[in-house]
Amino acid sequence: MEYVILGLATYRLTRLFTRDTILESFRNWWWSKFPPEKNPLGYLLTCEWCLSFWFGSLVFVCYMISTVTVLVVVPFCTVCYCRPVDRV
Repeated sequence: MEYVILGLATYRLTRLFTRDTILESFRNWWWSKFPPEKNPLGYLLTCEWCLSFWFGSLVFVCYMISTVTVLVVVPFCTVCYCRPVDRV
């Protein structure tokens, strides 16, 4: 179950940095410094597969360092992704 939570956290972090509007200003700033067409660091924020590898590694290392903290913080982050369903 812990690895499922870590996988969901990796998915959420990747989506947050590559698509969500909350970090759109950060992405625009990053792309002004590192254009995706010319720089691998700029391309990193456009490629979900590439970024998910690095976020997965980061989440796993954090999990190995402090299991309790990751298992408390990560579910909170994945729950933040859930949107309320409008009821008719």
